[in-house]
Amino acid sequence: MSWSLWALVLGFCLDLILGDPHGWPHPVIAIGKLISLLERGLRRILPATAKGENLAGGILWVLVTSVSAGVPALLLWGCHLVSPWLRLAAESVMCWQILATKSLKTESMKVYSALAAGDTEGARQAVSMIVGRDTARLDEAGIARAAVETMAENTSDGVIAPMVFLALGGAPLGFFYKAVNTMDSMLGYVEPPYKNVGLVPAKMDDVMNFLPARFSALLMLAAGGLLGMRAKDGWRIFCRDRYNHASPNSAQTESVCAGLIGLRLAGDAWYHGVLHKKPYIGDAVREVAPEDIPRVCRLLYGTALLALPVCLAMGVLLRWVIQLL
Repeated sequence: MSWSLWALVLGFCLDLILGDPHGWPHPVIAIGKLISLLERGLRRILPATAKGENLAGGILWVLVTSVSAGVPALLLWGCHLVSPWLRLAAESVMCWQILATKSLKTESMKVYSALAAGDTEGARQAVSMIVGRDTARLDEAGIARAAVETMAENTSDGVIAPMVFLALGGAPLGFFYKAVNTMDSMLGYVEPPYKNVGLVPAKMDDVMNFLPARFSALLMLAAGGLLGMRAKDGWRIFCRDRYNHASPNSAQTESVCAGLIGLRLAGDAWYHGVLHKKPYIGDAVREVAPEDIPRVCRLLYGTALLALPVCLAMGVLLRWVIQLL
């Protein structure tokens, strides 16, 4: 295997062991600061019209993705000049920082712990750290449902999709994906002031996640079957509800998760004080419960462990094809 694929394996192991230690510097924070800086600058330069803001979003997307991929590429090139082993160590750390398996579990289990202790307000605060919706109106069931939904969606966005990009193009392509995803998270809203400037970032996130989201859904379905979950219902709900979302990608894994554990997810939600009418995903076989959070954590880990060898095989195949050309 190539150095980048070995780095993916080591980075994945580091992620499972260490997660995202609080207080440690993280490249995604730097990407977020770059997005904010460029957004403010481009808003000052370009006219405050729909066309001007759309142009600002397009320029911002090109600049942020170029810097996010270019800087790690240069760093790895410099490390390789010194020693291939230094490059392997540096790229392993980068892969660790790009993947979010343990941190997603850790943050979700904070919600579970608060709910299990009867601390509804603490659970609201914990879930607000991992979801974009308003949480003040959520009751205990709504909090648990929000945590389950974000774990289901971020199994793709935070774990499987980054793993695919890392396998195909190493850490530079992985950071390219994280930049795309971070721009969508920060700017991809339909309300002002992001409606126009966030259009290009949101659409490009849809494009970049189109295949990974479906790949993640199929892996999640396989993992659920291996874990003894309701695989037939997972497939049925996936086929029926995978487009019950404004995004063409978000409901892919959510629908599988809903079917596997027998829950009805999604529905209306508040964002920035505005109620968004959204269709349901899944059937209400039973009521959502706090125990569904650790259940979906197991599904997350099972999906990630299945994804790693498949992504490595994809990476090996791609490099073999390139050598033949």
